[in-house]
Amino acid sequence: MDWSSVTAEDLVDALREVDWSTPPRPVSEFFSRFTAPRSYSKWNSRLKCNLYYYRTNYFILIMFILGMGFLRRPVSILAAFSTGLSIAFLNDSFAVTFNEKVTRTVRQFSPHLAAKMRPPLRPVIRGRPSSKRSIHICGRPRWVFVLLFSVVSCILWMTSCSLLTVLWALLIGLLATVLHASFRTPNLKARLNTFREEFRARTWRTALQE
Repeated sequence: MDWSSVTAEDLVDALREVDWSTPPRPVSEFFSRFTAPRSYSKWNSRLKCNLYYYRTNYFILIMFILGMGFLRRPVSILAAFSTGLSIAFLNDSFAVTFNEKVTRTVRQFSPHLAAKMRPPLRPVIRGRPSSKRSIHICGRPRWVFVLLFSVVSCILWMTSCSLLTVLWALLIGLLATVLHASFRTPNLKARLNTFREEFRARTWRTALQE
């Protein structure tokens, strides 16, 4: 895959659609080999490749740095968790997987309630669905949960009075992510995995449109 031709918008769309439930890469691989990029185009391609391949590691790294900054502020930890969850709901795979697990758990206790948590059926016109299937969580549109957890996180941030602390922690986390993605040499495994997950994301996108 030619990462130099991938735009920032394409990368964001790929991160939104790809599966985030996969476990993080091993620590030995994450800190394996570092080299300086030889040119701007090499750096740009390496940055996009590593952000895509090590996305789970970077997410955990940022959450860990935020958590370390709020060890003495439990409310801020809850705020960081709510913020991370609201961002995670923007990913199609995470939202669908979360909805399936919650529905499966509720079905064990109340099948009737679980049936109400199913997404609404789309009308079929001439044998085809009338529109693209939207993502639902617990029977509600995804944006409801994104907005809910965003509001909760904002309230918790204001209550903890540590907005400046979270900005510094977030800045350090993003800086660490960019530095690692810039100097971590992409290996053959990362390139092969990129092709595989690119195919899975394309298949996932096609399934949503059917």
